[in-house]
Order: sequence, then structure tokens, then C-alpha cells
Amino acid sequence: MSDTAFQIAALFVPAIFAIVFHEVAHGYVAKLLGDPTAEEQRRLSLNPLRHVDPFGTVVLPVILALLKAPVFGWAKPVPVNKWRLRNPRTSMMLVAAAGPGTNLVMAGVGAVLLGLLARSYTGAEQPTGLFAFIAVSLVFFLQINIFLALFNLLPIPPFDGSHIVEGLLPRELALGYAKLRRFGFTLVILLLIVLPSIFPGFDVIGRYVLPPVQWLTDHYMALASQIAGQQIT
Repeated sequence: MSDTAFQIAALFVPAIFAIVFHEVAHGYVAKLLGDPTAEEQRRLSLNPLRHVDPFGTVVLPVILALLKAPVFGWAKPVPVNKWRLRNPRTSMMLVAAAGPGTNLVMAGVGAVLLGLLARSYTGAEQPTGLFAFIAVSLVFFLQINIFLALFNLLPIPPFDGSHIVEGLLPRELALGYAKLRRFGFTLVILLLIVLPSIFPGFDVIGRYVLPPVQWLTDHYMALASQIAGQQIT
């Protein structure tokens, strides 16, 4: 298997798991807080096909990768009707936070599994074959979940962070901020692709997402190393 094929194969399953659990977490917390819309539309399923958006999950990330631009995408949002929630304002914040929160928990699970895997390896040489594939997949699993969590916390509609900000703002300001949601896709393309390509210093992902992603990744990897009893790089 070529290095490229190896990397793609090791990346694919972790990415699907991270995206699917992120979306299902939104719907499940919404159900707990009074809104069964996701369940009624059969979106609490772990079947990836129910959550994949052909453009946002497949086409856009590939195009961005080919253009060497920041790679991001999205799945089909799990439907949530805030007016069916018992406390629409507060509950919507909790529903929004559920996705990133789940990703951070899953990153922790990945770190623990990576540490246990490394602890079980007794060879003197670098691992190869299936063992190496699983190890690389777990590292990707950890990294993808952390990136997905922090990326989605950006306060740009329609990301999860925008729902949290809307809930924290005074009601009048929140109503004005909510009106930006109709321009969500345009805002994302403008702020994350167009402006950075025109003004290289305007790099939202590089400046505000990647530094905390790296900081958290270092701490999760430190946890994995502690469990393994050796340094994992």
C-alpha cells in the first residue's frame, strides 16, 4: 500500500466516526431536552449515510485539499426545533455544545486506546502492518475530533459556536445576530476561504483554531504517553 493510500485509509474511518457522533449528539441532547425532531426523522442513527452531505462532506473538502486551502466541511445538520425544547434559549446552547463536547470526549477515548496499544507493543523496531495502521488511525481519530470540536465552536453561523453566542447575548442583540444565519454559507466561504486568499494575514483557522487544537493535542498525547509508559510522538 502506498503512503498516500495508507494515510487516506487511516483517515477515513476516524473522520466518519467523528462526524457521525458529533451530529447524533446534537439530536440526542435535543431529545433529552424535549425536542424529538431528530428521532422522528430517523437521524439518531449511527448509519453514516444518514448524515453525509454530498457537497459538504465529500466535494468541498476534496476541492479545498486540491487548492491547498484550509480543509473543512460539514455533514447534514441534525434537525432541531428550538421551539419544541423546554427552555429554547438555554437548551439550544446545550444542544449546540453537545457536538463539540462529544468530540472532545471521543478524543480522550482515542488517547486512552492509543496509550494502551503502545503499552502492548513489545517490539524493538517501529511497528508495521496492522499494528501501525491502527496506531495511525487512533492518532488521526484524536486529532480530527479535537479539530472538529474547536472548528465548530467558531461564532460564525451556522456553526455550533454561533448558537452558544446567541444564547449568551442580550435578547435584542441575539435577535439581530440570529438574522445572520440566513447568510451562513456565504459567511463561511467569505471568512474562511475568500478573505484569507486575498489577505494572507486574515487567517481565521490558522490564528484562532489551530493553536488551541495543537495545545489540546499535545495534552491528549501526553495522556496517551502516560498510559503507555513511554513517549508517543
